[in-house]
Amino acid sequence: QVQLVESGGGLVQAGGSLRLSCAASGRTFSVVRVAWFRQAPGKEREFVAHISWSGDSTHYADSVKGRFTIFRDTAENTVYLQMDTQKPEDTAVYYCNARDRYRNLPYWGQGTQVTVSS
Repeated sequence: QVQLVESGGGLVQAGGSLRLSCAASGRTFSVVRVAWFRQAPGKEREFVAHISWSGDSTHYADSVKGRFTIFRDTAENTVYLQMDTQKPEDTAVYYCNARDRYRNLPYWGQGTQVTVSS
């Protein structure tokens, strides 16, 4: 099992910044990739960004490219999502997701609320 705990959400004004954290514990040796997803009220959950567990490969949704940065602290098994130049449409619950090489279904964290005011 892999446990994921998100933190860092909150309220920020448009144009501001927040940094989310996703702390992984348990069988992290089998994790191959960690991703951030988000879900706004009344909308489906959508992909935001992902990073390989080695940290050498990243990918972003077009809506956040150039504004968000995903990176990993290997010493602490934590993946971060640095969110800059935020927009009201970034308002959502942000979820951390981990892919395990031995398991079909990914692990999910409990989510953290991000609210961007205009």
